[in-house]
Amino acid sequence: MTALPTVVARDLELQPEQHRWLIDGLWSDGAVGIVGGEPKCCKSFLVLDVAVAVATGTPCLGRFDVGRPGRVLLFAAEDALHVVRDRLRGIAAARGTTLERLDIHVITAPSVRLDIEEDRRRLQQTVAQLQPRLLVLDPFVRLHRRDENLSGEIAPLLAFLRDLQRRWAVAVAVVHHSRKGAGQMRAGQALRGSSEFHAWGDSNLYLRRANGTDRLRLLVEHRAAPPNGPFELELRADGESLALAVVEVSTDDNGGQPDRSPFDRILTALSGASEPLSLAALRTACRMKNQSLGRAVTQLAEQGRVRRTDRGYELVGA
Repeated sequence: MTALPTVVARDLELQPEQHRWLIDGLWSDGAVGIVGGEPKCCKSFLVLDVAVAVATGTPCLGRFDVGRPGRVLLFAAEDALHVVRDRLRGIAAARGTTLERLDIHVITAPSVRLDIEEDRRRLQQTVAQLQPRLLVLDPFVRLHRRDENLSGEIAPLLAFLRDLQRRWAVAVAVVHHSRKGAGQMRAGQALRGSSEFHAWGDSNLYLRRANGTDRLRLLVEHRAAPPNGPFELELRADGESLALAVVEVSTDDNGGQPDRSPFDRILTALSGASEPLSLAALRTACRMKNQSLGRAVTQLAEQGRVRRTDRGYELVGA
């Protein structure tokens, strides 16, 4: 019997900072995860925006830079193909590009079932053939006929997607519903069905209605990085374009008090981080432009309150 392969910890491969994100602050490179929310919260618009960003290298939601653009494979189980086409065209227009430039391959099969061996084999062959950077499956409920409340029923399906990710180095984004009326619960815990969904994700995006308005609140959660946001979004129409966009607000999340100074934002982000943060991670966490962030970080470093390491920025004395 052959022993399992091992490597000494110090010899484990390093991941360059520029390769840590598929989309800066939103989705880790090669991550699997959930795009979750209650019905009619624009989950499909959000995941299609992610798809357009990756396929074109344009900023997701008009704000978050794409670190590693590439081909996208999409299966939209609930929408007619002409609806998918119209949505992609509208998002592409909002991002300053066209439908013809999207390297997005849409699966046209009437169904794909992760609980059927033949369908799993065909999906795996498609991924192997196209070598996408991102696989989008929308929504999970249409991909099986198992009991979503039972871990033993759901875990093998998610394990198959994890295997796809590891074998073909493809990020996987799965749209999944939250329970109705779960607005007071932590976003990950509000996902419908087994806790396997929340535990499975490396990067998760959650959408909720913001205080009964038409605006949406986006919460971002990562397994190996600090959480980002929340961000407020709204669906904007302008000519042919129809896409979600980040709403710039002048208040923070602490009871609607005036926005904190750039220095306070940076210090708060660093104090809540378990590891040094790169400029990209700080920009997303603090919701600041590059120039303002760079100027504020430099001043804090000159004051001796933060320091730069080879892994990013951290508080002095942390």
